[in-house]
Amino acid sequence: MEEHGVTSLVVLGVISWTTAFLFIRKMFPKRSFVFCNRLVSTIHVTIAVTLASLSIEDWRCPVCPLAAQSSPQQMKALAVSLSYLIYDLICCLFDKQFSLDNVFHHLVSIVRIGAGLSYQRVSTLPCSQT
Repeated sequence: MEEHGVTSLVVLGVISWTTAFLFIRKMFPKRSFVFCNRLVSTIHVTIAVTLASLSIEDWRCPVCPLAAQSSPQQMKALAVSLSYLIYDLICCLFDKQFSLDNVFHHLVSIVRIGAGLSYQRVSTLPCSQT
């Protein structure tokens, strides 16, 4: 997957996660910011696990070969998670209880997944970071 396609997917993803959040806020106006954000998080984890599962080429060794070039499906799965992490980092800044460790977690994950997308290399680390 070319870099322009990944960038477009990440931008579209951030817009989509934000739109989903605003839609959920509209549907549940009496619910808290955190509740609505957790619903978006639940949607993300469902999509991310599905995309990651569909990107596995050989279930006998799902992480083989290590450091191999990423497939287009793997790049899409990582781009979706990267876009979610960017969206959620922005949400962290608007939350009533600011958490520096949560911001740090998001920044490290964003940099790590961004590097994986940039180098187009498969790694098990991004999965453990999100």
